[in-house]
Amino acid sequence: MTRRHAFLAAVVLLAASAATAQEKAEGGDPRGVVGPPKGQALAGEALLTRTEDVAGLLRCPVCQGLSVADSPATMAVNMKAQVREMLAAGYEQEQILAYFEHSYGEFVRLQPPLRGVNWLVWLGPLLALAAGGVFVTRALSARRPAAVPAEPSALPGPATLPDDPELARYVRRVRELAYGWPGGRPPGSEA
Repeated sequence: MTRRHAFLAAVVLLAASAATAQEKAEGGDPRGVVGPPKGQALAGEALLTRTEDVAGLLRCPVCQGLSVADSPATMAVNMKAQVREMLAAGYEQEQILAYFEHSYGEFVRLQPPLRGVNWLVWLGPLLALAAGGVFVTRALSARRPAAVPAEPSALPGPATLPDDPELARYVRRVRELAYGWPGGRPPGSEA
């Protein structure tokens, strides 16, 4: 066997394995992945309705913001046809979803199941909202000044002057200029 023959044999083997992998991903026999059908075979209007329901649970791999039922992409149309075929053969919804999950990964589900790391996806926004609420509550309570009850008798009156004579002189002068009180004393107050 020459090198050329060995090379051609390797290319043929590689092409055959690639074709097998592509057939498996694009619509090989689902029995090998999810086993025999567990439900009733559907036909007619029930088949069309159920096809739309199940295809609405799968994410289109091409336009990832849409479900297979809503996407106009060729791949989504093919996936929808495969869903219809599987429902007509009697496969149940969970079997169909497991089949596509096996082929495309867990991302193909629009509503991933609550298992493993997916708990963080489902609970993450709620935890972030709760943490934000705690943060805002603490920030607002820290800004609120503590209420100091003041006794009415402890507050200085308008005739009260500071104990420092120099400061008292300035306070009298300000009261004279601001209020027009002669000598800085309010009217009706005693010397």
